[in-house]
Amino acid sequence: MPTSIKWFLPLLTAMLVTNVAHSAVPMAGEQAPGYYRTMVGSFEVTALSDGTVKLPVDKLLLNTTEEHVHETLAANFQSAPLTTSVNGYLINTGKKLVLVDTGAGSLFGPTLGNLANNMAASGYKAGDVDEVYITHMHPDHVGGLVSEGERVFPNAVVRANQQDADFWLSDKNLSEADEGSKGFFQGAMASLNPYVESGQFKPFASDQELVTGVSVIAAKGHTPGHSVYKVESEGDTLMLWGDLIHVAAVQFPEPGIAIQFDTDSEKAVMTRADAFADAAANGYLVGAAHLAFPGLGHLRDAQTGYDFIPANYEGGQ
Repeated sequence: MPTSIKWFLPLLTAMLVTNVAHSAVPMAGEQAPGYYRTMVGSFEVTALSDGTVKLPVDKLLLNTTEEHVHETLAANFQSAPLTTSVNGYLINTGKKLVLVDTGAGSLFGPTLGNLANNMAASGYKAGDVDEVYITHMHPDHVGGLVSEGERVFPNAVVRANQQDADFWLSDKNLSEADEGSKGFFQGAMASLNPYVESGQFKPFASDQELVTGVSVIAAKGHTPGHSVYKVESEGDTLMLWGDLIHVAAVQFPEPGIAIQFDTDSEKAVMTRADAFADAAANGYLVGAAHLAFPGLGHLRDAQTGYDFIPANYEGGQ
């Protein structure tokens, strides 16, 4: 056998063994911890992922048809059921640590409930949070307030609109609700009542600044007291929209499309139209609970409706 071939055979054998070994490595199957940081003026904002959930949006969206939803999703390389993000936002003003929405906790299935762990991975402890602001009391926004009946944020004041509290924490409304809706009331009560009992729940009745640089603005329709939060620092603005939008590919080009989760879909459509127009006109950053994580970006007028431009990735300081 020629010397060159004698030299090559051991190398070929080693390569084959290496390739076999590599092909046997199991897939990791998990994402990195779900947090993303950006600055709004001098405020540090950390987007926190609670996870994702598959939603049958073709059957949930209103003022449209299933066929149109399928076509629009397909044009955006998506399909139903749609993998949908659930996001919360942690704001460090330098003086206060404020969390907007808490994720689903244990109320929405095994693919959600990761917000507290992702907050810890991001370098913050639940006990550090001074204030928790709730956009509305649906289970995927308030479930993370408690774990096994205990307060997750023991040192925080919890704030939400008084009308949402009056609606979702009402025993009368629970008793009169249809069977498909009772879980929404029960989830809100289980999540908020420990803070009510401890004196840490302080609802608000009007638009106001809650801490320096963070204000609440009524955005009713999705629920009776749905609220958005405006974060302002050094001339920069971030508007946290909660559930003003659920399906980006469908509702940005057609804001008139509503969803069955809306308490008042007509009012929700009007509120969304006003919010989209203001964001496009003024160019500020927006964040929303169900935009693909981290759910941050800007709006731009388009031929039909609006384009959503995701925020550019920032790799750190």
